[in-house]
Amino acid sequence: MISKLVIALLIPLVINLALFIVAFKTKSDKLTDAAYSISFISIAVYAYFSSSESSYDLLLCTLAVIWALRIGSFLVYRVLKVGFDRRFDDIRNSFVKFAEFWLGQAVTSWIVMLPILFASNAKGSNILIIGLAVWLLGLLTEAIADIEKYQFKNNPKNKNKWISHGLWHFSRHPNYFGEILVWLGIYLFTLPDLNTLEIILGSISPIFIAFLLLFVSGVPLLEKNADKRWGNNQDYLNYKKSTSIIIPLPPRK
Repeated sequence: MISKLVIALLIPLVINLALFIVAFKTKSDKLTDAAYSISFISIAVYAYFSSSESSYDLLLCTLAVIWALRIGSFLVYRVLKVGFDRRFDDIRNSFVKFAEFWLGQAVTSWIVMLPILFASNAKGSNILIIGLAVWLLGLLTEAIADIEKYQFKNNPKNKNKWISHGLWHFSRHPNYFGEILVWLGIYLFTLPDLNTLEIILGSISPIFIAFLLLFVSGVPLLEKNADKRWGNNQDYLNYKKSTSIIIPLPPRK
C-alpha cells in the first residue's frame, strides 16, 4: 500500500512540474486548472488499474473522473475566455511562489484522493447508497452554482453587482458547499472497504478540502474581495448579514 501511495503522489507531481515549467515560461494561467483536473483523473485511473478492476472500483474511479472533468472543463473554459486568473497576479512572475502553488495543488489532489486509493473490493452496504446520494447532491449543487454565477457575471446588466439569486440566495458560497459534499460522499462510499486506520486517514480528504475552501484559498479570499468592492453598500451588507456563508439555508430576517 505504501508503494501505491508513493506512486500516486509522484503522478500529480510530475504532471504539475511539467506544466508548471510551460506556464512559468509563457506567463500563462491557462494550464493551471487543467493540470489540477488531470491530476485527479490520473490518480483515479491509476487507482483503478492497480486494484482488482471490479465494477465497484470502476464506479469509484468514475465518480472522481466525472467531478474532475466537470470542474476542469468549466474552469479552463472560463480562463480561456477571460485570458487570465486574478489569483496569480501577485505570484505569476515569481518562480518560487508560483511553483509553491503548483506543488500545493499536486499534493492537494493526492490528499483528497486518499479514500479512493485505500478502497478496493468493497462488498457493499447501505452506506454506499448514502455516499452516492451525497456525491450527486454535491456535484449538482456545485455545477448549478457555477453556471448561475457565470451567467450572472457575463450579463452586462450585472456589472459591479453581486449575485444573490438561485442557490446564491441561500448561501454566499454554494459552489464550495457542493465541492465539500462531493468528497464527503466519496469518503462515505468507501467506508465499508476501509480498515480502522484507513478510515481515520481517509477522513483527511473531506476535512482537508473543507479546510482549504473555508479558511485558506476559497471563502477568505472571495469575502475579502467582496468587502473591498461592496463593503460600503448597505444592500450588500444586508445580504451578507442575512445569508449563510456556506450551507444553503433560508435567509435570516
